[in-house]
Amino acid sequence: MVAVTTGDAEILRRSRHEPELFAALFDRHYAAIHGYAARRLGRGPADDVAAETFLIAFDRRDRYDLSRDDARPWLYGIASNLISRHHRAEARQYRALARAGASEAAEGHDERVAGQVDAQAARGPLAAALGGLSRGDRDVLLLVAWAQLGVREAGEALGIPAGTARSRLYRARTKIRAALGETDPTTLGEDIDR
Repeated sequence: MVAVTTGDAEILRRSRHEPELFAALFDRHYAAIHGYAARRLGRGPADDVAAETFLIAFDRRDRYDLSRDDARPWLYGIASNLISRHHRAEARQYRALARAGASEAAEGHDERVAGQVDAQAARGPLAAALGGLSRGDRDVLLLVAWAQLGVREAGEALGIPAGTARSRLYRARTKIRAALGETDPTTLGEDIDR
C-alpha cells in the first residue's frame, strides 16, 4: 500500500520491484489524463488514449527520471504523443464544433446563466481557431489551458525546451485572440512557469 503523501517518483521507483504499486499512480492521475484526452478527441477515443498512456508508462517506468517527483508532465507527454496519432479525428471534432454554432448549442437551455451562454457562443469560433493551429502550438496551448501544466511542464511533456514551449504558447494565443476578437478563453491569469 502506498501513502497518499508518497510522491510519484517514489511510487515509480518502488513499482519497479513491486509492480502492483503502479496502481497508485494510475488512481492518482487517470481521471486528469482521461479528461484531457476527452477534451481533445471525445469520450470514445479518450478511453483508449488514457488506457494506452498508462500501459506505456507502466512499460517505461524503469526509465522514468526519479529526480522529477511529479509524473504529470511525463504522463501528459505520453498522452499528447498518442493524441497526435489521432490528430485527424481531433481536427474533425473542431470542425464539427465550429459548424454547430452557438444557437444549436444554447437551444433549450434558457435557465443557464449568462456566462454559460457566452461560453457556448464562443465554442464554434474557438473550435475553428484551435483547428487552425499547428499541432505543436495546439499541444502546448491545451496542455497549459486544459491540463493546467506550467509552460516548463508543457515543454517537458512534449520533449521541447521551455523557451520553445513559451514561443508556441504565445503564437497560439495570438492566433486565438485574433480569431475571437481579442478575447482569449484559454487564459486563466498568469501562466505558472513550472
